Amino acid sequence: MSKPGKDLQQPATAAEVDAFLAKVRATPSAPRQGPKGRLIFAMDATASREPTWDRAAQIQAAMFQETRDLGGLEVQLVWYRGFGEFDASPWCSSADELLPRMTRVYCAAGLTQIGRVLKHAADEAGRGPVHALVFVGDCMEEDLDALAGAAGQLGLLGVPAFVFQEGRDPLAERAFRDIARLSGGAWCPFDANSPQLLKDLLSAVAVFAAGGRKALEAFGRRRGGAVLQLTHQLGGRRRAGG
Repeated sequence: MSKPGKDLQQPATAAEVDAFLAKVRATPSAPRQGPKGRLIFAMDATASREPTWDRAAQIQAAMFQETRDLGGLEVQLVWYRGFGEFDASPWCSSADELLPRMTRVYCAAGLTQIGRVLKHAADEAGRGPVHALVFVGDCMEEDLDALAGAAGQLGLLGVPAFVFQEGRDPLAERAFRDIARLSGGAWCPFDANSPQLLKDLLSAVAVFAAGGRKALEAFGRRRGGAVLQLTHQLGGRRRAGG
């Protein structure tokens, strides 16, 4: 549930986006078991999230499109809303499978269930490979220590959490940064009015999940434009360091 008075319009700075992509590229890639990368795509579906949910549904196809040449991607949609509602889809290997599941979801007021998302990701990793967790949310209403413990467990399992924060609620930011750090992932804020940024960052993590750091570097070179602008400094630093 959204908290009053939070700033939803403060966009990520270029330095924050650059730092996020640097962290993605520095994250160790889990060994691949099978042809497809596997990514859990988790979203807060409480009342304040409806506009971003609609945008994410519109851009989710990009994750599959950008990973086809890497062997493909399997995505599991996870969401929570209302009074304890929580759902995880089967693994989807195409946008045509995932989109109907997203469009059937409506957002409803309720408390956050981020700890449940983290536990679910750990349970999934115990059943089979999970190469990354993406979480998109704007607030946090849970125990910080419990979330830190769950994030640390993901780190031990080799499942980095890439956390996208809409707005800059300070309590949420503290929790989200800790989740990313302790799991070995990365955190980045985004502007609710900049869907292209969210699309680019989601695509970057999907490419990482499907093909690792080298694939992410190639993705930046191939896409050019905004993606290349976000990654060229990272590539320059790597070349300078050998």
